[in-house]
Amino acid sequence: MSTTASKMTYAEAACAALREAMQADPNVIALGEDLGRGGVFGQYRGLQQEFGADRIIDTPISESNIMGSAVGMALAGVRPIVEMRVIDFALCAIDEIVNQAAKNRFMFGGQGRVPLVARMPIGIWSASAAQHSQSLEAWFAHIPGLVVATPATPQDNYGLLKSSMASGDPVIYMEHKELWGTTGEVDTALAVPLGVGKKLADGGDLTIVTWSRGVGICQQALEQGAFGAIKPDIIDLRTIWPWDRAMVMESAARTGRLLVMHEAVQVAGFGAEIAASAAEQTGCKVKRLGSPRIPVGYAQVLENESRLSVAKLIAATQALLKQ
Repeated sequence: MSTTASKMTYAEAACAALREAMQADPNVIALGEDLGRGGVFGQYRGLQQEFGADRIIDTPISESNIMGSAVGMALAGVRPIVEMRVIDFALCAIDEIVNQAAKNRFMFGGQGRVPLVARMPIGIWSASAAQHSQSLEAWFAHIPGLVVATPATPQDNYGLLKSSMASGDPVIYMEHKELWGTTGEVDTALAVPLGVGKKLADGGDLTIVTWSRGVGICQQALEQGAFGAIKPDIIDLRTIWPWDRAMVMESAARTGRLLVMHEAVQVAGFGAEIAASAAEQTGCKVKRLGSPRIPVGYAQVLENESRLSVAKLIAATQALLKQ
């Protein structure tokens, strides 16, 4: 193990990245609900005690106020980390994100920059039902001016958060609600740039592209030997915008088949953009695997209809290979 590496949880990795940024730059602050007690998932644990309530700011329960304040701070030279608790609540701040943060640099000829990071945990949250279990990365990828990141591992939650804080543009930062306690080795010397995917497996039978919770499903399938004799090329996209077109296109052209898998609703999901782009550029056969267009249910049997699984992945893989 490298001298700069250690075991961390997904939450601890993000906390470490934010701590380092705050130590290095007094203009880095965080604001949101319940940050003083460490945040809903412990991703701010100990930071208010270390940096004070003027830099780890507890706010009223008003997402539009939180985001509007952060946009103003960013334009004034502060580098805010904005905590939305879960992406479902961020819908109360859509105007501030879409019409203010995303457009300012363009509308004013680059005179203003909005270097904020909006943390919006995505994905199914067990037994939390329809208003707390959404994956809306495609919404924000559709908006010019926004960067969209979806870390799947502790290493990437550390590295992508550091890159996001340094980017100078508004970043929609989407951690998964059920990954906070997962553990992994985190090398603090390893850079994880925005827009660069990661290979999880090398193979020539088909290309599988995924992100966020889908990465864990692919890893489970690999560990269980569920693919059998099938040798997939598996890519963790890591960032939705910009996305690593070069890596995806090289793989899709070589294998001739592309499966895109995401926990978001399949209809109009970002997988459609990847599939269409690959089909246009390489002529490969494509298939998508996402959730049905239904609200996530509270009962487990209903919730499971929206969840990804190894069984669903293998079924989609086999169906694509028969095309």
